[in-house]
Amino acid sequence: MDPHTLHTPKADVTLYLVTDSTGLREEDFLTRVEKACRGGITLLQLREKERSGREYFRLALKVKEISSRYHIPLLIDDRVDIALAAGADGVHVGQSDLPVKEARRLLGPDKIVGATAKTVPQALEAEAAGADYLGVGAIFPTTTKVVTVLTAVETLNAICQAVGIPVAAIGGLNKGNLSILENSPISGVSVVSAIMKQADPENAARELKKAVCALPSRRHLS
Repeated sequence: MDPHTLHTPKADVTLYLVTDSTGLREEDFLTRVEKACRGGITLLQLREKERSGREYFRLALKVKEISSRYHIPLLIDDRVDIALAAGADGVHVGQSDLPVKEARRLLGPDKIVGATAKTVPQALEAEAAGADYLGVGAIFPTTTKVVTVLTAVETLNAICQAVGIPVAAIGGLNKGNLSILENSPISGVSVVSAIMKQADPENAARELKKAVCALPSRRHLS
């Protein structure tokens, strides 16, 4: 396998935004999501760990309306039921969530199923089970409420070389620290605060995407 090319994947993870609505009014949250879409994010994940199923579904419908206008796939964190009910484009599952194989079985072959991997064996298992892309990290400590375990860049690189699906580096990444990934054959980066917590999410997304695309070793879509 050529480590620098991929067959056309379902998910473009060049700039993958994971949402965080903490402390935001719904209107402000949705405005930030739309600005990020305008700024050029390529994939969007709605992550709501503390909402009820009904609240999660209601918000997913509103976010899906926005993402569809910009032709950006919307994934739902963990909840296959919410993804199906809201007409989302897929799900992302972590190591403690529903297994990739079961998410794929429930969603069918056409939806996107992403998975978190922190080791090469986890990555290979997820790929074999039908994952379309991997999120690997955390590269740096994060400010989100999600408990993170740091992943060495060497491990990230080994995962990139081991699989034939896109890999997004995750965890505390922003425009100022992307240089740590200059020699990594990732396909993109996944961020939260680097866009959601910025005064101008649209410009933040635009500048970050430019920086990601300039990474010399980035694995390109083909």
